[in-house]
Amino acid sequence: MADLIQLLPDSVANQIAAGEVIQRPASALKELVENAVDAGASQITVNLRDAGKALLQVIDNGRGMSETDARMAFERHATSKISQADDLFRLRTLGFRGEALASVAAVAQVSLQTRTAEQELGTLVEINGSTLVRQEAVACPVGSNFQVKNLFFNVPARRKFLKANHVELRYLIDEFVRVALTQCQVGFTLLHNDVQIHHLPPSGLRERVANLFGRKINAQLLAVELDSSIVRVQGFVGRPEAAKRKAGEQFFFVNNRYMRSSYFQGAVVEAYQGLLPPGSTPSFFLYLEVDPGTIDVNIHPTKTHINFENAGAIHQILLACVKEALGKFNVVPSLDFEMDASFEFPNFAPGTPVSAPRASDNPGYNPFEQEGRRFEAGRDHRGAANLRDWQKLYEGFEKLPPEPEEAELPRTLSFASQMDQPQQARPAAGRLFLQARGRYIVSTVKSGLMLIDQRRAHLRVLHDEFLDSLRRQSGVAQQLLYPATIELDAAAATLYEQIEPLARQMGFDLERLNANTLAINGIPATVADHEPSQLLEQLLESYRMTANEPRLDALERMAYALARVGAIGHGRGLEQAEMAQLVDQLFACPVPNYDPTGKKIIHMLDLPELEAFFKA
Repeated sequence: MADLIQLLPDSVANQIAAGEVIQRPASALKELVENAVDAGASQITVNLRDAGKALLQVIDNGRGMSETDARMAFERHATSKISQADDLFRLRTLGFRGEALASVAAVAQVSLQTRTAEQELGTLVEINGSTLVRQEAVACPVGSNFQVKNLFFNVPARRKFLKANHVELRYLIDEFVRVALTQCQVGFTLLHNDVQIHHLPPSGLRERVANLFGRKINAQLLAVELDSSIVRVQGFVGRPEAAKRKAGEQFFFVNNRYMRSSYFQGAVVEAYQGLLPPGSTPSFFLYLEVDPGTIDVNIHPTKTHINFENAGAIHQILLACVKEALGKFNVVPSLDFEMDASFEFPNFAPGTPVSAPRASDNPGYNPFEQEGRRFEAGRDHRGAANLRDWQKLYEGFEKLPPEPEEAELPRTLSFASQMDQPQQARPAAGRLFLQARGRYIVSTVKSGLMLIDQRRAHLRVLHDEFLDSLRRQSGVAQQLLYPATIELDAAAATLYEQIEPLARQMGFDLERLNANTLAINGIPATVADHEPSQLLEQLLESYRMTANEPRLDALERMAYALARVGAIGHGRGLEQAEMAQLVDQLFACPVPNYDPTGKKIIHMLDLPELEAFFKA
């Protein structure tokens, strides 16, 4: 029998590795920028074209590479950062496996210009799909200049499944932000199609966060700092009133490396228990410093999932320090948070003997003695003066207004209270609507009972109205007496560029003041009761969240996004007239039974089904 097992060619092996490491342009950006940071760069410029599909360029002023190193860097598992297996448990750099450049070069056309400070001339290396095209000496500045062109040009199946440019650009911005948040001492610039998205000078952490997410976030940040024998925690958490429905501004870093951890995120969310409205999540920027020997970062191709030796203890420390930060700033009631933040958490090694704590007491202590006076049972120690003119305590009570009659009580009742008061008068139209739990509208019909989800019903009504305005380009704007300004982060500003024409058709009157700042002069009249800045922020977030709705085209997505913002919520009480109007508007819609995404609005309880409940 012939031998079947053979070694794969390097080009095939590199493409297999690229399938794990380079999933989209953002993956290549992450690897190149992290290499620039490891090279000691103080200034890094990222230049993108067509969301990185046509060009992804990273320029740094780091230490550069020699002629030999420039060629070796593209070989698989060639690295300067580890030399033996034990080095994996003492990592201080972001990259270490030595497979990133080989993986990128396997699926793209890569050009590198690099020079060290000791060299007069630099080196140019060009590689297409793992094949060396040329290597020669060139004049170039100190540092490295990587150009990645036509990503996945030789893997058409991978390129076909890349998302639209605005989606891929959002992934690129996310990766850029994660690195920028860990390297505040480095200046960063991000360009897309020659338009500057970010320019970040070297700064402190708070200023870096404000430069990335807008100046208004500065007032929402609460400082967190704690030093223990297990971990050092520092950073910021957001105020509860600034919590959002999206989970975008949530960042964990360990030893200046971005990581994902639902376990540690649960500790932060638990600290906010009772402070957040349902469905909201807090913002946080938390940095952990631990002994590199107590973590394992080599468990995932993207190195974003990390194993911790003391995960349980760190979970409790995070919970405690976030609660402390909220307490210090009077966000929650506290007893005493004036203690030094550098307290020690005990870290017992296995087998360490544990002794019970001892409490000291004073047997002669009398709680009824104070400042030399002895309190005796049955004796009033307030003095006779405090008992004079006790009648004055009741002055004014004889002038209280009479109790309100039953007819003066509010007419908006819960479903249960309306069932208890059958004598309530029906509206003039002869229909009676009941509201169950502030969520459902209940009414009788010929065949039984009809239950309507009030939020989905209103969402359907608004969606159809906004969609009609978009199709006829006849949105009505409610002009603001005092225009509002809003500063968007880079991702939101990029998304706004995409939806700007549709927003104007719906009735938004917006003026761009600079790359990320807008002036809001008017908003759609249908949602004129909303705060303009919050309305636009919620619209952008809602539109982003509808990206995966296959039922909706571009116009329907825009109409649905704004309808989600303007629709009444669950838990809101409605008057009889409001419920009647909503039901009438719902049944005037072409599709009243389902919302735009296909969720059910109306449920019917037929008479036979109702009668079955009461059969003996």
